[in-house]
Amino acid sequence: MYLLIADSGATKTDWVLLQGSNVILNVKTMGLSPNYQSKEEIVAELQNVLKPQLASVLKDIDEIYFYGTGCSTVENCKKIEDCIFETLQVKKINVTHDLLAAARALCGNEWGIAAILGTGSNSCLYNGTEILENVFSGGYMWGDYGGGSQIGKFFIRDYFEDTMPQDLRKAFEAAGYSHETILNNVYKKSAPSKYMASVSVFAQQHIENPFVQKILTECFDSFFIHQVNKYSNSKKYPVHTVGSVGVYFKDFIAKIAKKHGYQMGKVIQSPMEGLIRFHAQIE
Repeated sequence: MYLLIADSGATKTDWVLLQGSNVILNVKTMGLSPNYQSKEEIVAELQNVLKPQLASVLKDIDEIYFYGTGCSTVENCKKIEDCIFETLQVKKINVTHDLLAAARALCGNEWGIAAILGTGSNSCLYNGTEILENVFSGGYMWGDYGGGSQIGKFFIRDYFEDTMPQDLRKAFEAAGYSHETILNNVYKKSAPSKYMASVSVFAQQHIENPFVQKILTECFDSFFIHQVNKYSNSKKYPVHTVGSVGVYFKDFIAKIAKKHGYQMGKVIQSPMEGLIRFHAQIE
């Protein structure tokens, strides 16, 4: 029998088919978010992209674990569960938040603070078994502290307000950003948070620029102040991160962490490797 694991973020979903500890198949689909996509859109993606890849083993899949962004309410979890069942007809489907995926992948069976630093951000205090505390993340409008969307939002703010140095401004425009392009992508197209997070790539390319460092400091300071500091006895635990922003700015974040009295732990791009270990262990 097979176990199917899915890790779904804002941009993509990684699917891994396991038999014991052996990886049988890897599949990628677009990110599946119950907050931003209709049931019809999710089913269409599963039907057209995922199901054909699983056709030869579908009847032998015993259980599915789906870890997804936005899967933090009963209603959203049920929406994803219904979409998967409609498409794959597997009876045992477990849908939960991507934050638990991060905690299991980063901390294993140990205590720690696990954080997602990608397009958005989120974090939790984990005791090796379950999430004990989670500071609410208000998304790209009111939160995502230290995430790519916040970095992009602050860059765009300074670009619009003309407080960005002229050499950096010219490089920013040469990279394809302009008033019209930004406004069109943020207000007229889908997934504005992903567009704003694209600016984090530009920031990484210009990380030696003092103005870029000022923005990054502002963002990562806010991550420790508004997220990490709020956990019980937070300074007792290492701070682990998963996601592209954590990887891009690993050394920079470590300096900010030290300033706030924290020690960085693991920094990984994707939780899947850790999830494979976790599920192989409990099978």
